[in-house]
Amino acid sequence: MARLRPDEIRNMSREEQNDELLKLESELVTERALASAGGAPERPGRIREIRRTIARIKTIQRTG
Repeated sequence: MARLRPDEIRNMSREEQNDELLKLESELVTERALASAGGAPERPGRIREIRRTIARIKTIQRTG
């Protein structure tokens, strides 16, 4: 999945933002489980990318 830009997030409805947030949070849990199990990640920077996208969505929701 591509990184979501702030303007893309702002153009989403609140429901779409929440759906995307849930998807990303579950993906983050999966990636962290894989990393803690010692598996080699397919994309090493993916955890960081997911965390930043989650923060971006939450920030936009908080600011309105």
